[in-house]
Amino acid sequence: MKKLFVILTAFLFGLAAAPSMSASDESHEGGKLDPKEIIFEHLGDGYGWEVPFNHHKRIPLPVIVFGSDGLHVFSSSRITDGQEYVDGNTTFKLAGKDSDFKGKVIEIVDGKEIRPFDISITKNVCGIFITVLIVIGLMLWMRSHVSKHGFKAPRKGLGFLELLIDFIYGSVIKATLGAKARKFAPYLLTVFFFIFMMNLLGLIVIFPGGANLTGNIAVTLVLSVLTFMVTNLFATRHYWKEIFWPEVPLWLKFPLPIMPAIEIFGMFTKPAALTVRLFANMMGGHMIVIVLTLLIFIFAAVNPVAGGATTVISVLFSIFMLLIDVLVSFIQAYVFTMLSTIFISLAQEEEHHHEEHEAEKTLQTK
Repeated sequence: MKKLFVILTAFLFGLAAAPSMSASDESHEGGKLDPKEIIFEHLGDGYGWEVPFNHHKRIPLPVIVFGSDGLHVFSSSRITDGQEYVDGNTTFKLAGKDSDFKGKVIEIVDGKEIRPFDISITKNVCGIFITVLIVIGLMLWMRSHVSKHGFKAPRKGLGFLELLIDFIYGSVIKATLGAKARKFAPYLLTVFFFIFMMNLLGLIVIFPGGANLTGNIAVTLVLSVLTFMVTNLFATRHYWKEIFWPEVPLWLKFPLPIMPAIEIFGMFTKPAALTVRLFANMMGGHMIVIVLTLLIFIFAAVNPVAGGATTVISVLFSIFMLLIDVLVSFIQAYVFTMLSTIFISLAQEEEHHHEEHEAEKTLQTK
């Protein structure tokens, strides 16, 4: 147990120190530490995967763009260090800090910068592929155990996986959707494990981790849109009736459709809330860890003694925040799944259920 604790502490120390090592390299070569630049570079997307403890070397990823003369596919290593790459009659490079397309692949045409149609395999896209493969692998692992051993309880890692599946299905999906739980469980369980795995991989700076997927609002928006589509495409007629002709006084519906407008607006605020909630919480957690490690170099630039004392405090707080982020990773996946389940259940309400609910309220008032 003690050995496990030592290994875990050393591992977490490495995770906490990796961003600061990168900051150290950049501060030595650039001569001046730019915290804002470092934070957004770590949290943002890119055409390569940073190598831990050596911020200036990256694992290249494929660049796929449609330029002015057609499709171009090449390695990002050809343009990573600011050099231009000529493919046929077309010149590509990464846009600089002063460009409107900062950090993006651009095409140079007659001395002008043009943004081509870009479908490159960036760090975030590659991270999504890796997450999908991991989740599929875990589910196939569970399926293999069930097919071989039936409902015999698995052990170790597979036992923990079964515990998570049973917990989410039993306490969230089944408890909320009742008889319709089996219909929506595949989607909701997939969402939970997909978000949970993305969150965990985002806490690891070593490949295949390090991609800040749920801290990217585009990723959380797509997940929320999927919940929006599942909610409304499978909704009952009673749900749509309550939106376009709710049971309120007539003057609230005609001639001015006040309540229908509010209900329609509410349809879109739900996925918006899901998007911002997941994005803000995960982005905030990553940012806190990076800021804590950067404090080492900020104080060291002011006073070496203060920098030495800050190092111990910053690393300890970084390790503490990483442990908290592991819990937050589960909580945010759980909350997103729970809210998605609630939104779907509201769209599954039938007319007779509504009438029984109104009757119960009338009896309670009497």
